[in-house]
Formats: sequence, structure tokens, C-alpha cells
Amino acid sequence: MSSAVPAADRGLTAVEGLRVGHWTHAEARTGCTVVLTPDGGWTASGLVLGAAPGTRETALLEPEKSVRQAHAIVLAGGSAFGLDAASGVVRWLERRGVGLETPFARVPIVPAAVVYDLGVGRADVRPDAEAGAAAARAAHDGPVACGAVGVGAGATVGKMRGFERAVASGVGSASMRVGNATVAALAVSNAVGCLVDPSTGTAVAGEEVTAAEVAELLSFQGANTIQGTNTTLVVVATDARLDKAGCRSLAVAGHAGIARVTRPSHTANDGDSVFVLSSGDAEALPLAVLGPAVQEVVAAALLHGARAAAEGSS
Repeated sequence: MSSAVPAADRGLTAVEGLRVGHWTHAEARTGCTVVLTPDGGWTASGLVLGAAPGTRETALLEPEKSVRQAHAIVLAGGSAFGLDAASGVVRWLERRGVGLETPFARVPIVPAAVVYDLGVGRADVRPDAEAGAAAARAAHDGPVACGAVGVGAGATVGKMRGFERAVASGVGSASMRVGNATVAALAVSNAVGCLVDPSTGTAVAGEEVTAAEVAELLSFQGANTIQGTNTTLVVVATDARLDKAGCRSLAVAGHAGIARVTRPSHTANDGDSVFVLSSGDAEALPLAVLGPAVQEVVAAALLHGARAAAEGSS
């Protein structure tokens, strides 16, 4: 069976204008995922809370920075090596005439973040610039392919008791309507913890541990897991009209969505990043309405990714 399972509700591309593409190296169990906005770019912000994240262009996402828009978001495997995939997307966009207008060139704004999957397949194969360009070329506005594809190809969860206890995770996506607006998320969990369905309290991927066990295991940091080798990455998108500060607020809600299904989340062994994009094509809605919706779609996307990876490997 294929490891790509479409999101039942189109996922992130339910927000009109977005396209998603994957590049996957099945043997090496690594890959990258590219989210493309229309050529003019969308308002963007984000929040990095991980202890040891691998990121690019995240400082400019702060609300007070002058650059308001991003033209693409890249999520990649390969740890820090995988950030090279964003360079390929930048060059691909430049050839298309897409980017921030400056006096001498158009400069594509492409924030990126990576997961550590070097110990899953082949550590010497990582997403590079050509992989990023290939994912961009493959991007489309149909249902998002989910599971062990793209950035989810080598994602694993449930490493609290050691890497040998890890199980496959994957990239997932989900969306919902809020009034006249759409809120959607694409997410991949490579967490040290497990994923739990909050509606049932049961583990979906990975072996759940008690709070006491978590404290005991984390007291031996480095014995079972390596700092910086686990992370959760999320892209949230909406057509609700938001400024950068509003996008940043929804990034906080995105991290709450991670915490809803990840046990434990945001540990010293995790590096977690949430990016938020707004087209502004729909009405403005209160953040008090949008925030809970973001939590819902992020949690649903993470669980969908794990379930799609399990289905694809069966």
C-alpha cells in the first residue's frame, strides 16, 4: 500500500490559494514538504518554542519586523542539513519572478524548519536544494498527501524509553470552517513523547508513560534521547484577515494544539515550531474564535499524520 493517504477534507489546501508539494526519498526515509502561497505572498508570523530548533528566516516573522509576508514555508527532514531545501525553493521562486520587491532584485521569503530523522533511514541522504525545488514543482491545490511522505517520511514518536521503542509518525493535515472563514493546519510529529487522542485518552502512536515515569526518564536526559533530535512542526493557514500580531497569536494557539495530543510535549528534548499564514480574503474574526479552531485543526492534523503513516505501512 502507498504511504501517501490524502487528507479527507483537503487539509491545508482547503484555504484557497495554497498549494502543497512533497519530495520523498523512500529508501533513506527522509523528505521535505513545501507550502506555496500565491505569488504576492501572505501575511506570516510564527513562534519557535523548541529547545534546539533548526530553522531559517524565523526572526523576520516577529510582529515588529518590517517584512510582513512569506511566499513559501518549507518543512524538511535531514536535521540542519535539510535547511538547504529552502534554498532550492528560493531559487525556484526567483526564476518565476516571485519575491519581495527590492531595488535590485525580488527576494523570496521562505521560512523553514527541520526535523531530525538521520537515525531512521540513511544518515547520508538529506533533502537538498534540488529536493526543495522538486517539492515546489510538485505542489498542487488538491487534497494533501499525508503519512510517511515529504517531511513525514522518517518521522517517529514514542522515544521516551529509547529510540528502539519509536514508532512511525507522519505528516498530517486537517481543516475546519469558522463562520465564513477557513482554518487549516499541516503538521508533523517527531516528538520524544507519544500521540494521544484527547477524545478517548488512548495512545494513537507511541507508548504512553505516566507523569512519574516522565520525570524519572527526563532526569537522565541524554540516556534515552538526544537533545534536539525530536521536534513537532506545524503550518497553520487561514483566509481570515489578520495582521502579523494576529498571526503570532494563532501561533501560540498552534503550540497549545501540539500540547493537546503530545504526551509529554515541549520538553528539553523537543524543538517545536509553528508558522501561520493569512490570505486576508475572508472577514476578520476575533482571535478568541480563531484560537480554539487552530488548536482543533493542529491536534487533528498531528493525529491524522500518525494514523496515515500506520495505514500506509500496513
